[in-house]
Amino acid sequence: MQRSKPPFRADHVGSLLRPVALKEARAKREKGEIDETALRAIEDREIEKVIKKQEDAGLKSVTDGEFRRASWQNDFLKLLPGVEAYVGERKIKFQGPQPKPLLLRVVGKLGAFNSHPMIEHMKFVKSHTKVTAKMTIPSPSSVHFRYGREGVPEQLYPSMDDFYRDLGQTYRKAVRAFADAGCRYLQLDEVNLAYLCDPTLREQVRSRGDDPDRLPAAYASMLNAAMSDIPADMTVTMHLCRGNFRSTFVASGGYEPIAELLFNTIKVHGYFMEYDSARAGGFEPLRFVPKGKTVVLGLVTSKTGQLESKDAIKRRIEEAAKFVPLDQLCLSPQCGFASSEEGNTLAEDEQWAKLRMIVEVAEDVWG
Repeated sequence: MQRSKPPFRADHVGSLLRPVALKEARAKREKGEIDETALRAIEDREIEKVIKKQEDAGLKSVTDGEFRRASWQNDFLKLLPGVEAYVGERKIKFQGPQPKPLLLRVVGKLGAFNSHPMIEHMKFVKSHTKVTAKMTIPSPSSVHFRYGREGVPEQLYPSMDDFYRDLGQTYRKAVRAFADAGCRYLQLDEVNLAYLCDPTLREQVRSRGDDPDRLPAAYASMLNAAMSDIPADMTVTMHLCRGNFRSTFVASGGYEPIAELLFNTIKVHGYFMEYDSARAGGFEPLRFVPKGKTVVLGLVTSKTGQLESKDAIKRRIEEAAKFVPLDQLCLSPQCGFASSEEGNTLAEDEQWAKLRMIVEVAEDVWG
């Protein structure tokens, strides 16, 4: 019951802890002690190493660990035509330390996509691996959820429906550009649908004038637009989590409020789902998963270094299989290990032990 195409029985979300050499090089670049070319050479070297480590761990898909990024989302989004980053106060807070206060806003009409440095990043991974190269980008809702109308000027977009439509077209072109460059495994990181399962965040969204009952459908339409021009042999998955910065989180609440829309309206092929703690709720929402779609159970936490018991993970997979057939399930960590360059509070050897364990459990469960 192994899978020949992604998502794989043992898979991972994408980001990995930044090695010391890379952190030192970034610090030197910031101080002007090395130039961009020197930094790129170090990034290339460290990415080649981390690709080999993923292959050696037994993974069938590899990423660049997001080693060229400071943040899982801002590095991609701030380079989209019509979007800019600026320093401001975060409205949606983590339960602990806060990321750098870099926010986004719309400054021009959306809908265009020219090129993007991350297309070259993807090509680098593809040319340096024997297995499947995986690319991760933030979902389109990331341009909206944290900011609401404040980030979308009314003079540019009197109608929010036009904003959603144009942003969806930007993503359609972006996803097609990755496909044309050879990407066949793309993941859209979608935290905001999971945030809309949290009563506190729903109230926060309502108080600024948005309707938390209507936003999921608007986000689903943008995700479907992103998927609307892909080649037949391309796999697009989405990853859902409740926040991941320095091992802290933002939201709590099970998937039930969005489950039917998630699995039956959004047209992605697979779902990486956070399931490492009680904050994510039970497996009951998986009853909505239709035939032909895959759920990657994020049962292994990336937030701490303690290695889970293989037997405990297998029991959890059995529980999930009561709601969706075992053949439609896979296993991964619940999130990346470093959604930002700071990374979660565990050691690199603990990260690799978790990834090797996931491969071993997948072999035991699926053969």
